[in-house]
Amino acid sequence: MAITAAMVKELREMTGAGMMDCKKALTETNGNMEEAVEFLRKNGQAKAEKKAGRIAAEGICRIAVGSGKAAVVEVNSETDFVAKNETFQTFVETVAKQALDTTAADMDAFLAESWKEDASKTVKEALVEKVATIGENLNIRRFEVVEAPIIVDYLHGGGRIGVIVAAEAGADNDAVREALKNVAMQVAALAPKYVCRDEISDDYIAHEKEILLAQIMNDPKESAKPQKVIDGMINGRINKELKEICLLDQIYVKADDGKQTVGQYIAQVAKENGTDLKVTKFVRFETGEGLEKKNEDFAAEVAAQMNA
Repeated sequence: MAITAAMVKELREMTGAGMMDCKKALTETNGNMEEAVEFLRKNGQAKAEKKAGRIAAEGICRIAVGSGKAAVVEVNSETDFVAKNETFQTFVETVAKQALDTTAADMDAFLAESWKEDASKTVKEALVEKVATIGENLNIRRFEVVEAPIIVDYLHGGGRIGVIVAAEAGADNDAVREALKNVAMQVAALAPKYVCRDEISDDYIAHEKEILLAQIMNDPKESAKPQKVIDGMINGRINKELKEICLLDQIYVKADDGKQTVGQYIAQVAKENGTDLKVTKFVRFETGEGLEKKNEDFAAEVAAQMNA
């Protein structure tokens, strides 16, 4: 069967695969469109497996917002160049929309779901096809969905950091949302771990005190101090740490006096607007955090090839 340009164009639009790949798939399947799609999927899987061992620590975060909820996702690529690619960014935005409506409790279940854009394939299969199209290893690393009466989202650095802030308030207006946007920027900048001290377990505090005590006892000068002084030193250091990791205890980065805490800022906004306002949760994703980064030493690579 003769393979026409129109057939190649149709298959390319259906799959996003390259022109020559589409022509080959149609040739191998004698022009059968459904079999050609299956051929490309299998071929894409083969390509994805070859790329799966590569480090994917770049990428972007994207956020999708619905009625009373929002979802943030992180999708990784091998290079920052691909992370800036429009095709990749559109794919990540679709992944975020998928996460907004997901019922999955973990990543395995999420990848097994029907793809929002095409129910004939799974999220995993859509990812594999995108790997084949873009030519880099890609990874849907994580997602989180937040539900709350008021939700504000913030992307920093083109999506290097994605933040969702959830809140409760007696009024939902521009002033409240502006304040929460400022709080989201605070989360992006200073990366707190908790909203407030009430979220911190006694086990965490006890563990941190053990570490601080060990540090003091390993210092001959400090360990010689009276126990009461040592206890005071430990409590002081714990309080300092909590002020850094608890959002409401952090110094508000836009404070005029450099002393106002985030908690005090929120209380001020609530008072000025005659309402109550409470931050209940936040989620902060930073692209590549905790992942091994690819070390591209091209001089060393060339030298190694020459030596070989």
